[in-house]
Amino acid sequence: MVKIGNIELGDFPLLLAPMEDVSDPPFRAVCKQNGADLMYTEFISSEGLIRDAAKSVQKLDVYDYERPIGIQIFGNEIESMREAAAIAEEAGPDILDINYGCPVHKVACKGAGAGILLDIPKMVSMTAEIVKRVNIPVTVKTRLGWSHDTIKIVEVAERLQDVGIQAISIHARTRQQMYKGEADWSWLNLVKDNPRLHIPVFGNGDIDSPEKAAEYKSKYNVDGMMIGRASIGYPWIFNEIKQYLATGEKLPAPDLAERLAVAKKHLDFSIEWKGEKQGILEMRRHYTNYFRGMPNFKPYRTEMVTADTYSQVCEILDQVAEAYAEYEF
Repeated sequence: MVKIGNIELGDFPLLLAPMEDVSDPPFRAVCKQNGADLMYTEFISSEGLIRDAAKSVQKLDVYDYERPIGIQIFGNEIESMREAAAIAEEAGPDILDINYGCPVHKVACKGAGAGILLDIPKMVSMTAEIVKRVNIPVTVKTRLGWSHDTIKIVEVAERLQDVGIQAISIHARTRQQMYKGEADWSWLNLVKDNPRLHIPVFGNGDIDSPEKAAEYKSKYNVDGMMIGRASIGYPWIFNEIKQYLATGEKLPAPDLAERLAVAKKHLDFSIEWKGEKQGILEMRRHYTNYFRGMPNFKPYRTEMVTADTYSQVCEILDQVAEAYAEYEF
């Protein structure tokens, strides 16, 4: 049984990665219903929280049906991160996660996210202060290092454990790689082989199919996996991986009726949470994957990502149901 603190996650948990503008409550809802064992919010700016910025505060929304749920924060100032951690804890999550992995320029080049991998002592000090500030388990998501020449992930994992984190998720790329090239999970073996390390280690990067999940579970000694981009518009991947790991057999791909139903549920929650205009806008990134592989689908997708009202989107979904009634995935 893999545990974070006293939170039991099962024998080989599958985690939903925190993704900016993706991992909001509507998306988390459909992932939870399709097998995600632990989910995290979008990353939240520490400066935004302590200044009570509306966008940052809204990201604190968590719901009981999501549990266990973690709130993730990022920033480059230790005191701001301490204050933000306390604010996040008040929102009632089960876990607080620290983002030491975001590679985007506006975050990393200000010393936050993956940028702190250039200053390991500060990374350790910041983590220690956050652990002391809250009463819930603290976890970390990070990358292998800033560049291939500066990888110190074995040392980093041990030092963060020693100041109190209770699990670490490692995206097996460097910041320099961004999302390019192949994730190198061999480093995760080295982390797990450290006899001093006893916290769970979750692997992240390139898990996009049940077959790859099974292969990586066999090759690399991780305690679970974090799924990110492969879940966008395809929340079924969690249960598909679980089924394959348990039986060696693949679940049937979701049929059109299931895809339409989940897309509609996702849309409804998106509008309920953010209002019609913003909810419709933020759903647009998901449609391609919900209907991936369907022939001659581009005109419908174009209509979906340009529709401005709920009724228009629903009408297009009805047209898809009729046009592809005989299609099999």
